[in-house]
Amino acid sequence: MEQSVSERLKLNGARLGIFAAALWLVFIADWLLPADLNRQWGIIPRQWDHIWGILCSPFLHGNLGHLVSNFVPLMILMTLLLATQRNGWWIVLQIILLGGLLLWLLGRPAVHVGASGLIYGLMGYLMAAGFRQGRFGPAIAALIVGFLYGGTMIFGVLPTVGEHVSWDGHLTSAVAGGLLGYYSVAQSQPPGPLAEGLDRTS
Repeated sequence: MEQSVSERLKLNGARLGIFAAALWLVFIADWLLPADLNRQWGIIPRQWDHIWGILCSPFLHGNLGHLVSNFVPLMILMTLLLATQRNGWWIVLQIILLGGLLLWLLGRPAVHVGASGLIYGLMGYLMAAGFRQGRFGPAIAALIVGFLYGGTMIFGVLPTVGEHVSWDGHLTSAVAGGLLGYYSVAQSQPPGPLAEGLDRTS
């Protein structure tokens, strides 16, 4: 049976809460355990024993400041995605997989961890999809992203941002998100719960 808009919003809200809790639980586990989870499960480009980092690295952070700086923009961007795209969680997985794979293939030989790659992938997706799908909700999301994070998106993918920042992870994920958003028109995907309501009244 088709879910109502309110039911889908509640379900996505619960799932987003679980995702947010997972970020903090992994950080606490990394802090408490003697093992170095970042080095064990982060992405190290072109090393086969670290290919699992493609899935694990978004949940790993170097320190509390690293996690806190990623947490708020990640929650904002994921909320915009889930509100405007029906298959938002599948999009998140695609961004993680494609962006992580590109980083593993092309990135610098370093340990890459953190949710910032996913953040840049979401920015790329929301902006590309917003101007390609021709729907009110995604277009508004694209404008919000451009207003809040436009400068960050430009300067965060440049090597000048600092050698201790995974600018190449930002870049590969932004490219992945942009490509997925650009080609989302061909998928003819239905709107997400918020966009569905907006489109009905526009």
